[in-house]
Amino acid sequence: MKQFVIDELRPADFNTLKTLFIMVWIILETFVLGIIAIVTSFFVRTGDPIHKIAHLWAKLILFVSRIKVSVNGLSNIDPSASYIYMCNHQSNFDIPVLLSCIPVQFRWLAKAELFKIPIFGRSMRAAGYISIDRFNRASAIKSIGEAAKKIKHGASVMIFPEGTRSIDGKIRPFKKGGFVLAVDAGVPIIPIVLRGTRSIMPKGRLRINPGHVYMDIQKPIDTSDYTRESKDDLIERVRTVICEIFEQRKKANRDA
Repeated sequence: MKQFVIDELRPADFNTLKTLFIMVWIILETFVLGIIAIVTSFFVRTGDPIHKIAHLWAKLILFVSRIKVSVNGLSNIDPSASYIYMCNHQSNFDIPVLLSCIPVQFRWLAKAELFKIPIFGRSMRAAGYISIDRFNRASAIKSIGEAAKKIKHGASVMIFPEGTRSIDGKIRPFKKGGFVLAVDAGVPIIPIVLRGTRSIMPKGRLRINPGHVYMDIQKPIDTSDYTRESKDDLIERVRTVICEIFEQRKKANRDA
């Protein structure tokens, strides 16, 4: 009876230890590469080398966590063009997946809370990522203006238009800020659809599971015909694309 109890607990204990190992790895990796990024920022004028460090950071996290990513639609990205990338948000692992698999430079428009994390936040600022305070309208408007300037100077920006991770896996309503940025900057939006990250690390849980993530990169959506007044139509168009591809991928995985 005692042996049975030990055997019964062993898989759960193993998963806990595995998650603990991954988290310790992420903390150490973030500290080391974060310091390198901060030091690098004193010798370079752009955030490009620091974004490359972030790319390595993400690759190592996916490797240690045993996460495989299948990417469709990379040909929809013109490396010489500026875009606003908009992606659904399912898990904390969306960030390393995007950093690892999007093979061009971009800057994050990210919630202000992330910039408060020691080392990590300082590295984000060094890379030129943009903080947006979701609870302060004046600050958010200022951040959007700052992002628009970066885009007009040739940068691309990555946004989670839902604003936060989904709790139940369903795609949440989109916030308007990113679309104001899109029409002000006059650059195309590229919708990106992620599926599979939620099962790796759902919101509110610490356990990390290995898994397979699917990324679908859609064709650019021209924003030149939209204005601030018609931005709701743009929101509906982008959200429809993301929701349709998300449901198609969900059905395909279920039928496989």
